[in-house]
Amino acid sequence: MINTNNLTKKYGEQVALNQLSLTVEKGEIYCLLGANGAGKTTTINLLLGFTTPTSGSAFINQLEVKANAKASKQFLAYIPENLMLYPNLTALENLDYFSGIAGKKLSSSKLKTYLEEAGLQAEAFDKRISTFSKGMRQKVGIAIALAKDAKVLLLDEPTSGLDPKASNEFGQLLQLLKNKGVATLMATHDLFRAKEVATHIGIMKDGELKQEFVASDISLLELEKAYLNTMDYKEATI
Repeated sequence: MINTNNLTKKYGEQVALNQLSLTVEKGEIYCLLGANGAGKTTTINLLLGFTTPTSGSAFINQLEVKANAKASKQFLAYIPENLMLYPNLTALENLDYFSGIAGKKLSSSKLKTYLEEAGLQAEAFDKRISTFSKGMRQKVGIAIALAKDAKVLLLDEPTSGLDPKASNEFGQLLQLLKNKGVATLMATHDLFRAKEVATHIGIMKDGELKQEFVASDISLLELEKAYLNTMDYKEATI
């Protein structure tokens, strides 16, 4: 569902992403770890078609993004670090609007079903987004993905700023989408959450994918050590 082939992005002489090749199949959650500037967000932006590659290719559901920017978007949902929703509209109104843009004409009861499935409390359905916490807004984002019947989910630091309870709830929602066959690519700094939710984990540095793991084959301690060693941190000796 997600594929990059030698994907490269340069800004002048600066290499933001260097020959990235990775694949995320249906029902997989691939977490990209790395420091700021490692190339994680650049990867997400290239898959979204927000920017074009210098060389290489990005594919969503076998459609090359560069040549099919609009068509490829119909298969995906995107939740950035700060999800942009209309603050003066309610959760229900936002879901109705964004699912409508995706060509879905859904009844009020069906919209409420998606909000409920995403873990939002019923009493919040008719409250304005401006009153929501980040965790609540993320649940609306998941509801939008469900309503859109997205096959691909792209996430950029979705748990940043969430308290442990909200972060855990978000992880559970990712498992819900995984069980529905959604392919998820998540850029994150959160090693613990990556180990909890991922099927595959990659560590990036300086625009390159340095290491890849099957999440079930590595412990959290081993993952932390691999990350620190990749970053060349002195703490890697502990």
